[in-house]
Amino acid sequence: MAPSSDWVMIGNNEAIGLKAIAAVSFERFRQAVIEAVAGEARLSALPVWSPGDSGGLRVIAVLSLPQRGELGLLSAALPDRWPSLTPHCPAAHWFEREIAEQWGLTPEGHPWLKPIRFQPCRRHPDGGSRSACAGLTDFFAMAGQESHEVAVGPVHAGIIEPGHFRFLCHGETVYHLEISLGYQHRGIERAMTGGPVPRSVHYMETLAGDTTIGHVTAYSHLLEALAGATVPARGKAIRAIAAELERIANHVGDLGALAGDVGFLPTRDYCGRIRGDVLNMTAAVCGNRFGRGLIRPGRVQWDLDGGLTEDLLARLDAVEKDVTGAVPLMLDTPSVLARLEGTGVVSSETARDIGMVGVAARASGLECHVCAEFPYGIYRLAQLPVNTWTGGDCAARTYVRWFEVQASIDFLRHQLLELPAGPVDRKLSPMAPESLAVSLVEGWRGEICHVAATDRESRFAFYKVVDPSFHNWFGLALALRGQQISDFPLCNKSFSLSYCGHDL
Repeated sequence: MAPSSDWVMIGNNEAIGLKAIAAVSFERFRQAVIEAVAGEARLSALPVWSPGDSGGLRVIAVLSLPQRGELGLLSAALPDRWPSLTPHCPAAHWFEREIAEQWGLTPEGHPWLKPIRFQPCRRHPDGGSRSACAGLTDFFAMAGQESHEVAVGPVHAGIIEPGHFRFLCHGETVYHLEISLGYQHRGIERAMTGGPVPRSVHYMETLAGDTTIGHVTAYSHLLEALAGATVPARGKAIRAIAAELERIANHVGDLGALAGDVGFLPTRDYCGRIRGDVLNMTAAVCGNRFGRGLIRPGRVQWDLDGGLTEDLLARLDAVEKDVTGAVPLMLDTPSVLARLEGTGVVSSETARDIGMVGVAARASGLECHVCAEFPYGIYRLAQLPVNTWTGGDCAARTYVRWFEVQASIDFLRHQLLELPAGPVDRKLSPMAPESLAVSLVEGWRGEICHVAATDRESRFAFYKVVDPSFHNWFGLALALRGQQISDFPLCNKSFSLSYCGHDL
């Protein structure tokens, strides 16, 4: 079902004047979002901001419409209390909890309205704030003989970011997992307001450290869209090369970690070393293993000469040989498959309803991939295949990662051999005032969405980031239902979500 005529359609990485976005009543806004998401649309973002001169809050729905290759925008004034979208649109569940947490407003009828982050700070149109810890320690409860709760974190046994997991169990069976995040909330989105400033790009590069390329690419696309410019073809190709190196490094690392979680040590050890080899390829390009400093709005800061290209091709051949030996070794072992298959299942219907994206969604059979649906940069000319699986379990998420590693290696080889000639940068004009742009990028976890609007002085009026983990944490909670509690490490790693990318 196509969205109603209220929606304003734009392309990925396209700017539009704020006044061109339709502003409707909240009742009409709510119905339009519910109807659109029930059809072909995904809810990619739901940013809220205070325009300043209106004396209230506004909300914008950003829809991804893959069948049309367009993004839909619709705006409304946000009341202090409103009928929740979630009962009819489960994909709005996490967004509405975030709005309630940050702004002190109430979506009435929300099935579980508690903060999604620890110690949130609610903001208000008058500029004030107050602590919002009410309900923070409320958890689901289950009564009955042999029922019990297991609390894990936020401090974990290894070197890991903080997050609290509470399991409701009957014996060893998990009936519900409740996830509490936000222990390292850094206020990045608030710090972006009034920018860009020299520090802004560094916020983006460290927003989720394992996704430096993904987030700084989305940030650069936004500024380029608002300035009405794009980088030359060679710069686009180098950005894509960095993105695929980031994808391979993280997928290989996760494949090794999955092997470790099922006790298959050869693949774990091999992949740990191979991941380092891929990170070193990125370091050979720009001097940093995670790609920091490589991408800036309007340019890439390092070019690839012939000698470096040949070196990268040789390293890529070695990586392909090694990983092709390490991963099938695990996937051809019956005892490994016995642990992966049927563990942590998320059906395609559930994945679609709650708005999952990326590897986890594709492992449940959803063909969602920004490079194919909303192509950008060099991906307009050289597409990555969309690899899916139908099981929705740990095995499916493992196979999708392995298929994507192979596809990225092929893509990298082609780009290195066919690197376009020409410059790698383009001078940017100032950003357009009172405009909005949306950038979607397929990070290695899935859809990254950045939304920003400018004020009259061409500074950021607001900046919103939706990391793929924001969409998928609740999917992990659902994957644990009916599982043994000992399956949690395996399920958790099969999703491989980001704490810091969520806690912005």
